[in-house]
Amino acid sequence: MSILLFAIIALLMATDLTIEFRRGVPLGLQTFELLIFLSALAGIAFHWWQMVAARRHSEDLDRELALARAEVARSTEDAARWKREAADVLQGFGAAIDRQFDRWGLTPAEREVALLQLKGLRHKEIAVMRQTSERTVRQQALSIYRKSGLTGRSDLAAFFLEDVLLPTSTSSGVRASST
Repeated sequence: MSILLFAIIALLMATDLTIEFRRGVPLGLQTFELLIFLSALAGIAFHWWQMVAARRHSEDLDRELALARAEVARSTEDAARWKREAADVLQGFGAAIDRQFDRWGLTPAEREVALLQLKGLRHKEIAVMRQTSERTVRQQALSIYRKSGLTGRSDLAAFFLEDVLLPTSTSSGVRASST
């Protein structure tokens, strides 16, 4: 829009300068009008340069967005593939977790809180999901720790994941033994 305004000003000033030049008005008397004309041309050039830079920036952002979308798609595909490949193991793992919760005597609410903690949610997030207070979630978590003999969230996760997450090899290349 501003380029159009500068173009109109430049056109009007060029027309005025041409008419006055043909009438024999000395160029020195038209200095102010000439400055307005040159300023309008400079405005056109400046805004044109800004448009080109904005277009380039927009194209760069479009490329970055396409790369990010491709990465998300790849990550989503990887997660889906992993879930398909590990479905039997995960189902068995889930059943084993349920059996351990039974041994600890967890209530249905405590079981849900414990599972959500294992998934990495914080007390506040669990409270929002379960539509309860954060204090209630904290009390249920303390009850889980008391019944299980664990000291907190980290111990709960370690109880189930420590042996599952054994590395197949160490950084030195020596295979870890499984117990």
